[in-house]
Amino acid sequence: MIQKEIISKEQKKAARYAKAMGHPIRMYVLELLSKQSCCYSGDLSEILPIVKSTLSQHLKELQDAGLIQGEIEAPRIKYCLNKENWNEAQILLGNILNFHIKQSSCEDVK
Repeated sequence: MIQKEIISKEQKKAARYAKAMGHPIRMYVLELLSKQSCCYSGDLSEILPIVKSTLSQHLKELQDAGLIQGEIEAPRIKYCLNKENWNEAQILLGNILNFHIKQSSCEDVK
C-alpha cells in the first residue's frame, strides 16, 4: 500500500527557507544583499559584531538553503542573493502568511 504524502514539496521548501531566515543576523545579511545592485564583495565581519566563524556558519546556512550564492575571488568572497530561489521563497512564504484564520472560540483562551 502506498502512503499519500501529506506534506507538499512547497511546504518543505517554505520550511527550509524559513529555517534559514530564522536568525536576526541572517535576516540582516539578506536585507543587506537585497539592497546591493551587484554582489557584495566586502568583509561582512567588518559590518557585523560577530566573529568570522559564526558569520561563516550563518552564511553557510543561507547558502545551503539556496537563498544566497557566493564566488571566491581571493582573498574575498562575493555574495549575492540567489534571485530565483529568493523569488520562490517570497511566493511560498507569502502564501503561508496569507492563510485566512478561521474565527473560533479559541480567541477567548488566554
